[in-house]
Amino acid sequence: MAFGRLKVTLTVVILAIAAMIGATGPAARASEPERVEVTGEIIDTWCYTTEVMYALGTAHHRCAVWCAVGGIPVSIVDENDTVYVILKIDGDSHNASNPTVVDIQTHQVTVDGLLYKRDGVNYLIVETVLADGGIVNLTHEDHPIQPQ
Repeated sequence: MAFGRLKVTLTVVILAIAAMIGATGPAARASEPERVEVTGEIIDTWCYTTEVMYALGTAHHRCAVWCAVGGIPVSIVDENDTVYVILKIDGDSHNASNPTVVDIQTHQVTVDGLLYKRDGVNYLIVETVLADGGIVNLTHEDHPIQPQ
């Protein structure tokens, strides 16, 4: 049953992306980089975007670590629900071989870096993690381990 729901979700996402690309015409060029400070939670982009699993705080920490190690893109979501896809962090590519990616999963952080925007997507090259507030929501009272 969960696989069927995932298949339907993926189909809807793919169709929505295809519709957006067709509706907007040729892709726009990336913006010039802008230096920014972003504060928010490090998220597992797959679970956050598809809502396959509840994707915030300790209720999702173990899954987020495994997704990062498995190569799923890591992002930051700020208090306005703006998502910034991390391309690099601390000078290394964002992948499982970069220990920073795993160490800060589901943490509330403030980062400094370069923001690129293209086709409505925010891409971030994180140069420095300025503050690490640790894991968001340290209890499961508000967000149980099981997806809802």
